[in-house]
This record gives sequence, structure tokens and C-alpha cells, in this order.
Amino acid sequence: MKIEIKKIATLTGHKSPVYALDTGTDEHLIFSGSSDKIIAQWNLKTFQDEKFIAGFPTALYSICHIPQKKIIVAGTSNGNVYILDLEKKKEIKILKNHTSQVFNIKYSKETNCIYTAGGEGNLAIYSLDTLDLIKLKKVTDEKVRNIDFNYKTSEIAVASGDCNIRIFDLKTVQEKKAFVGHQLSSNVVRFSPDGKFLLTGGRDGDLNIWQVGNYELLKSIPAHPWAIYDIVYSPDSNLFATASRDKTLKIWDSKTFQQLEIINKDKYNGHQFSVNKLIWSTYNNYLISAGDDKAIMIWEINLNK
Repeated sequence: MKIEIKKIATLTGHKSPVYALDTGTDEHLIFSGSSDKIIAQWNLKTFQDEKFIAGFPTALYSICHIPQKKIIVAGTSNGNVYILDLEKKKEIKILKNHTSQVFNIKYSKETNCIYTAGGEGNLAIYSLDTLDLIKLKKVTDEKVRNIDFNYKTSEIAVASGDCNIRIFDLKTVQEKKAFVGHQLSSNVVRFSPDGKFLLTGGRDGDLNIWQVGNYELLKSIPAHPWAIYDIVYSPDSNLFATASRDKTLKIWDSKTFQQLEIINKDKYNGHQFSVNKLIWSTYNNYLISAGDDKAIMIWEINLNK
């Protein structure tokens, strides 16, 4: 299996590290959020800043675009979660249930809920219709870092700073299992698209693969010398990518878990500093990365079997 990687563009405009990315209001658009307190929308056809979406009083750590409701949800460094109406171009609500950074925001069509992960250790769940708080669950005394859903098993996985991975029932949010995911903070959880595996990344730089069900550790890979911050699958599920504080992205075979390529500064003119966030767009199969160097980079990944 051979892989070809081409850097398509670098999107610049943010004045501070970029921590958040999400798909935009069309397939060729993406949103970005930065500690410069701004959300922007970018065009993957023109590689230009499409529009300035909103400014905030504090740094942005997470964003979540919910197309069905035409809203974007933004989590900030002080714990506030802002709901923005994209059509009316105005803020419609501020959710104030976290007291520290909001590291991750996800929504589920199946439960009709929004989920936010807080640095104070709480998982907050809101109604997608009313935006009212349904549940505020104390997960840990450390940071709650990342959330992912497995609809095949009706489970939620949560990564936290106490090194643990916790599995909750999607409907009841009752804890089903908790286990040590990493030697240092567990930073990211990602279920495989077929629901059979849970991939996790930690501050120890390890990529761990767990069997869904009993959550037995199948493989532990010393993937990066520094913390792993994100894991994302390609649209066809054949590949996945990891992003790290070591300034690199790595591309992996999702069936064998073999590393296929390292995207770095020297070979590909990649990021100068920590790579914080990834999305793999269905538009031209672009892999998009954002980092501490204030840049958003667009990568074309082609697999030749």
C-alpha cells in the first residue's frame, strides 16, 4: 500500500493558536476557532477566509457546528458555552455550567442532545431543542478532555486527565466501565466507524487500540514522542490520522494499524509547533490540521493499493 501526500494550502489569518475545527455550512466550507477569540469560516475551493463568524470575550477551545439547527456551539477558556444562530447571526444563549476550559463539544442526533466536556471534571448534557441542561455529571476531579459515541453499542467514551477512559450508556449515562487508558492524561477517544474498536491517545504519546465490548487492550503503539491531541478517520474509513504536540501528523492503515507516513515540517512543510485538531473532509478527501503556529493546513491524501 503506497500513500501520496500533497500539501494543498495553508490558511492564515488567526492571530493565536487554533484549537478547534469543524465542518462548515456547505461541504467545501470549514469553521475554525482560536485563542484569538474568533470563529472564522473558510472556503476549501478558494482557500480564503469566507467570513468572520463571531468574536468572544475569552479564548476558544472547542466548536461544534449543528447543521440541523443552523447553530454553532462554542466553548471558551472560562467555561462558558455560547450558542450562535448562523442565520440570524446572533448569540441566542450562554450556557454557564462549566467553571474551566470547555475542551470538547459533541452532539448526537440519536439522543437529541449536546455534550460538553469541562476542565473542572464535569460532563454537561443539554437538550438540542430547548438548550436546557438535562444533566451535569461529575466524571473526575481532573479535566474531561474528549467525547465520542458508538451507535453500534449505544455507548459514550470519555477521556480525562486522571488517565482513565470511561464508557457510559448512551441513553442513561450510567457508567458501564472505567479503565486506565494511558500512563499520563488520556486526551482523545475515537471509535472506529464499524464500532468494533476504540482508539485512544494520551499525553504519553501512545496510541492504544481497545476491543469494544470487554475493552481489552489489543495493541499499544508508541506513536509520538509527545502528547496525542486528536485522532480522525478518513471518509472511506481506510485510514486514520493522529495529531501531536510533537508538531507532526501521522497517517495510519485502519485495518493493520501500521504507520504509513509522517507529515512534518522538513518533508512536507508541515506545522512548526503543536498540531491540535484535525478534521477529514468529504470535500476532495482533504485532511485538515490546525496548530499552535496559528495555521490551518490542507492536505490531499491518496492511497494507491
